[in-house]
Amino acid sequence: MTSPTPSPSKQPESADDKALADAIAAEHATIYGYGFVSAHSMTDLNDLVAESLSEHRARRDDAIEMLASRSVAAPVAAVGYQLPMPVKDWKDAATLAIRMETDDEVAWRAVLEQARSSTDRAFAVTALTQCAVRAARWRHVATAWPLTVPFPGGSE
Repeated sequence: MTSPTPSPSKQPESADDKALADAIAAEHATIYGYGFVSAHSMTDLNDLVAESLSEHRARRDDAIEMLASRSVAAPVAAVGYQLPMPVKDWKDAATLAIRMETDDEVAWRAVLEQARSSTDRAFAVTALTQCAVRAARWRHVATAWPLTVPFPGGSE
């Protein structure tokens, strides 16, 4: 019988660890929100919803592992989250997906700005890019214009 691995108990203290923890919290909320997107999307969007969920879960899990490797505790998912808007149909679901991807862009840009290691910067750039691409895909679904935005995650 193996001993259980102790979970990290140190809370994030440095700016880079705090930004990464905030991005993990954003990913938790996005994963929760995609449950509503899934419930209200048309069946021809099932693949996009499944890909989105899979991508966010993998990114969250990788980010949690990054903090754990530093013996820093990652935030745990809440039991539930307040959605930023009511979701009644597929158009609302697509709008929610755009909002969540945009919120994640902001979180991952903050990680990029606070990163002290090239590994963290590379991870954040990849996450930011994937969120921007996914937001563009959802804007296409919602026929929202423009499909892409300059400087994802920023207010420029």
